[in-house]
Amino acid sequence: MGLRSTGLPDFPWDTLTPYAATARAHPAGIVDLSVGTPVDPTPALLRDALAGAADAPGYPTTHGTPALRQAVVDWFARRRGVPGLDPDAVLPTVGSKELVALLPSLLGLGDGDVVVHPATAYPTYDVGARLAGARPLPADDPAVWGDAPVRLVWVNSPGNPDGTIRSVEQLRAVVDAARAVGAVVASDECYAELPWDRPWSADGVPSILDPRVSGGDPTGLLAVYSLSKQSNLAGYRAAFVAGDPRLVRAMLEVRKHAGMIVPAPVQAAMTVALGDDAHVDAQRERYRARRAALLGAVGHAGLTVDGSQAGLYLWLRPAGADAGPDGDAGGDARPDGWATVARLADRGILVAPGSFYGAAAAGHVRMALTATDDRVAEAVRRLTDGPPVRRPG
Repeated sequence: MGLRSTGLPDFPWDTLTPYAATARAHPAGIVDLSVGTPVDPTPALLRDALAGAADAPGYPTTHGTPALRQAVVDWFARRRGVPGLDPDAVLPTVGSKELVALLPSLLGLGDGDVVVHPATAYPTYDVGARLAGARPLPADDPAVWGDAPVRLVWVNSPGNPDGTIRSVEQLRAVVDAARAVGAVVASDECYAELPWDRPWSADGVPSILDPRVSGGDPTGLLAVYSLSKQSNLAGYRAAFVAGDPRLVRAMLEVRKHAGMIVPAPVQAAMTVALGDDAHVDAQRERYRARRAALLGAVGHAGLTVDGSQAGLYLWLRPAGADAGPDGDAGGDARPDGWATVARLADRGILVAPGSFYGAAAAGHVRMALTATDDRVAEAVRRLTDGPPVRRPG
């Protein structure tokens, strides 16, 4: 019996293959803005830290070195407004995607349990629920939960793909609702160091562990973070989860048995990365410049930007298409995101259709900022030189 028995969907990016072929046939080559994979060099100080720890003949600690866990605690206090985090309530993970996919299983969820995730969402939340045998429920408002046996609630702020940020008040409402039914809240905060709009660009993106959200109590709360975006460490698979000490201890025991350990040299690089803000600030400015260039170009091309207050993406729909109250295109004028994908592929630009992120997102496309300056400039040229990208009809 294979994994297909779990009801897993096909890997969505495989369906982009024909559009990628169209874009690749452009005389000046493809500009691939479909996937948010970093393209800039890993900072030298992090490569040096990795190399300096390369003599690692013994097994690393699953819980993470004391230095790494303290670096996470210090980072939360300095960058996220979360003081006093317990170092024992920190656990490094092999990137954040594996944690997202396995968290329902690590928490012991199964048949009859419900995992809530955003209506417009990274598909791995849904996949993780299915892997555990639980039922995924896409919902942004706790009122939609009804009497469902909710055991885990995913929050993603800033959101992928739409770049929306939940306020302290919105996060607190989710926490209160989850605590009322005994559910865990896991907050995927991987884009928190990339806010573009005020007040978040000045005040920071609130964490689920922020005392204004948690009431100073991390019980039932987990924050997930990755260094892939802020530090160009996607190839290192460097991430962590922190929050409720009881939940972290339970996950640690399972991960010890399963051998799910972040390599020692990667732990050393993570420790240095979390202690250095300068490289993060420099990378943010690179993305800010690319974002500004693409913002003007997509408007010229007849595309409207929704959300996108933070993160590595522009959330786009054809100008004139209706958008629902949460920025999702809807109603009779709803465009087909795949049609926009096709029109951009004709210009040699590859983007991801909104349907990858749920039915509510089908009218949008996601355009990544993760291309070199030269390729972004080429995308800008193609967008501004061509006719508007209009919806059919």
